[in-house]
Amino acid sequence: MAPMRKPFQGVRNIILFNWHFYLIAFTVLLFLLLTKWYILLLVLLAMIFASIIASFYIYDRSDLYEMKWAASIDHPAIVIVNIHAGFDETSLLLREKFPQSSLKVFDFYDPRRHTEISIKRARRAYPPFPGTQGINSTHIPLDDQHADKIFLTLSAHEIRDANERRLFFLELKRVLKRDGSVFVTEHLRDLPNFLAYNIGYFHFISKQLWYRTFEDAGFKVIKEEKSTPFITTFTLTRHGI
Repeated sequence: MAPMRKPFQGVRNIILFNWHFYLIAFTVLLFLLLTKWYILLLVLLAMIFASIIASFYIYDRSDLYEMKWAASIDHPAIVIVNIHAGFDETSLLLREKFPQSSLKVFDFYDPRRHTEISIKRARRAYPPFPGTQGINSTHIPLDDQHADKIFLTLSAHEIRDANERRLFFLELKRVLKRDGSVFVTEHLRDLPNFLAYNIGYFHFISKQLWYRTFEDAGFKVIKEEKSTPFITTFTLTRHGI
């Protein structure tokens, strides 16, 4: 059984890590109120509440953290690699789900490349999982064909540069066993996420661009599933398997 999350933990984190956006939004709301631009005020309020409600649904009410896409793992003793971008909510879940497996956790966060202030705040708020190793996104300190399963949960999009992202997935392919698989869980730059997060959806990557990245690195998508309309998990294997 996965550890219980605290009530409103997800939406609380969203606000805590991105409070500067909400401060700006409420400053604009105050200006609109004082200048009697009531229609624009209502539109902005609707956008703010839509993002908060969507975040509450995704991170506090959905089965996202049950990680049901991992149900295909039926061997009790395998090598699992979990890679994140400085904010890790899944290593403890994986340890609980697969206690007999060898779990290796890597953090590719580099403040020079990955400049999101929200990640810096998350790192201050939550200590790293024990044994987490910091890495460069283009080098994973594992032997060739070492990992059975690799998890990337809401992290790979933090690699904003397309070439760096391609090199990262090439490195994943190198350390993945020939019959292994990679689970990439992400928001997409699509209509549901636009309706939920409006301009914030530009921080996400489109499905077409993800497929291009996977194919350029020698992966194929064998499964695509949604835990909510806003979250997609791609299951990848090597081409030719």
